[in-house]
Amino acid sequence: MSYKRILTGTDGSPPSLEGVRHAAAVAKASGAELVIMCVYRPVDPVTVEQWKEQAPPEFAWRLGPASPAEGAVERGVAVAKEMGVEARTRVEQGDPAETILKVAELEDADLIVVGNRGMEGPSRFLLGSVPNVISHHAPCDVLIVKTYP
Repeated sequence: MSYKRILTGTDGSPPSLEGVRHAAAVAKASGAELVIMCVYRPVDPVTVEQWKEQAPPEFAWRLGPASPAEGAVERGVAVAKEMGVEARTRVEQGDPAETILKVAELEDADLIVVGNRGMEGPSRFLLGSVPNVISHHAPCDVLIVKTYP
């Protein structure tokens, strides 16, 4: 099957970037557009102000509640570029699984790529991990990448 638009999420961690690598490989092979997203819960204003106080003045103005998420998608784009794939980004606020599902519909994605983190052990039945929820409710194909041994 050939895909037209692939959506993948990242939190910037090495395992999540492994998922981005897989998404980029599929995008390259199928000529699909790659959308890399990060979903965040906002950082409280006190923490943001502390970051600004500690940062060099020329960077402090860039710091805000979504700053870690913006850094995560930038790392994802760098990984995709290393593989010769251009990517578009989205940074969204909300619950990770619900937001990825919503964006998949909005973007008309035909493949969602997620890592397997949280898929093992009994907690997956109790906690409703992101890949578990996505695999049960996605509006399109899902590729769950083994990012943890």
